Amino acid sequence: MPAEWKPHRATWLAWPHNLKTWPDQLESVKQIWLQMIRAISPAEEVCLLVDDEREHEEVISRIRDGGAAIEHLSIYKIPTVDVWIRDYGPTFVTRGGEEDKIASDDWIFNGWGRKYESYMQDDSVAKEIAGLLRVPVFEQRIVLEGGSIDVNGKGACLTTEQCLLNANRNPHLGRNEIEEVLKEGLGVDHFIWLGEGIVGDDTDGHIDDIARFVNPTTMVCALEEDPKDENYTLLRENYERLLGARDQDGKKLDVVPLPMPGPVIYEGTRLPASYANFYIANGAVLVPTYNHPNDRPALGILGDLFPGRKVIGIPCEALVVGLGAIHCVTQQEPATGF
Repeated sequence: MPAEWKPHRATWLAWPHNLKTWPDQLESVKQIWLQMIRAISPAEEVCLLVDDEREHEEVISRIRDGGAAIEHLSIYKIPTVDVWIRDYGPTFVTRGGEEDKIASDDWIFNGWGRKYESYMQDDSVAKEIAGLLRVPVFEQRIVLEGGSIDVNGKGACLTTEQCLLNANRNPHLGRNEIEEVLKEGLGVDHFIWLGEGIVGDDTDGHIDDIARFVNPTTMVCALEEDPKDENYTLLRENYERLLGARDQDGKKLDVVPLPMPGPVIYEGTRLPASYANFYIANGAVLVPTYNHPNDRPALGILGDLFPGRKVIGIPCEALVVGLGAIHCVTQQEPATGF
């Protein structure tokens, strides 16, 4: 599995339509999708899934009304329950050699530990995308969501115990057995295990709200500054683990603290808001913002870490009502032959 900052051929998205996810926010969320498409498409293809012809026409109409032409947009009719393509979509892998080739890992998607039975219908999307692309599919034998793993492209995999060792995913497998599957499926040979995810995360601790590789030897780690905040202790424990971690070559990693946006509340419930849920596109880094004083420092930190890309803040107070943000709704397809 190539690192996310390696060249992409495309970014995959699914058009938002689920009113149960966003009972009052759906229009705002659709505007976020248009922002993402406009930010990503200048430097790579955007592949957008829609349910039907009506949604196709809606997307085209909204883009036309926005007044800016989208050069690299392909729309495919593949119905989805919801937009979380990072978790149910394909994990793309490549094989180098005389001819670079791409394939797709198809993990089992069980609605984040069978919390949402209807969402299990999206388990078929990964195969449908692979069929469109006519690429080989590796049928993986474990339950796994793409948001639960991060790689540096050099052999290291970052994940959490709360998610991958959870009894609601693979109760018949232990840590060593899961690592063996990931070694085969992702081409990794070294694991960095963190503990728990942030408060409000219904995915049981996805890594993409906590810590992310930004280059082969550097990662950002979310840290809460307020000792009274619910996230303070668990994020501090993860940070301490990273400070003691080593990469695949036995070397210490550079760990850069990334602030948190404080509590984001909807109808009395805390939402999993984190700046770590950013997406690295070819020409840009899309970062969720939350109208908080830490928005600017977070964008500045990521700007320093990605000097060759435009760092774009996208207001995500509406999106995170659905319990996810930008990384959760995007999936990169690597370029080959580079």
